[in-house]
Amino acid sequence: MRNKNGQFLKGTHWRPEKPYWQKGWLYNEYITNFKSAGRIANEQGCKENNILYFLKKHGIKCRSIKNIRSNKHWGLSGDKNGMYGRYGKLNPNWDGGHSPERQSKYARSAWKILAKSILARDGFSCKKCGSDKKLNVHHIKKWSRYPKLRFTPSNLLTVCEVCHREIHSGRK
Repeated sequence: MRNKNGQFLKGTHWRPEKPYWQKGWLYNEYITNFKSAGRIANEQGCKENNILYFLKKHGIKCRSIKNIRSNKHWGLSGDKNGMYGRYGKLNPNWDGGHSPERQSKYARSAWKILAKSILARDGFSCKKCGSDKKLNVHHIKKWSRYPKLRFTPSNLLTVCEVCHREIHSGRK
C-alpha cells in the first residue's frame, strides 16, 4: 500500500501477499494436511525453496526423510499393480531379450578398445554439444535392430551423458 506521496506504508510490501507468508496457513498445509513443500510450491506457483524458506522462518519443523518415506504412496502392489507378472515378452518395454548378450559384449576388451578409439576419433568431446564431461559411445542405429552394425565405427558416436539421455528420450 502506498501513501498519497507514492511511498510504501510501513509494514507493507510491493508484492501482493502470498498465503505461504502466513505461519498459520503454511502450518495447516504442511503439518495438518501433510502436503510436501514441493506440492505446496507447485500449487502456489513458486519454487520449493520458497516454501522451505518460510517453513524455517516460521519455525515449522521440516519432516525427516524417514518420516517422508514412511508416509509416501509407492503405488499399487501385487496383482493390483497393472505391471504385475508382465516380464519378458509380456512387458511393454520388451526389446528382444538381448540384454545378457549386450552385457557380455560390453564387458569384453574388444569393445573397450573400440570405445576408446571412437572417443579419440571424436576428440574426446560430445559431437552434439561439445562437452568433454561424462562421455558415452552411442550407437546411431539401434543395437537391438542392427546386430551387424554393433561394432562398426561409422555407427558409433561420442556424446555426453546429457545428450545421450536426450537422444534416447526421443527429443533429438
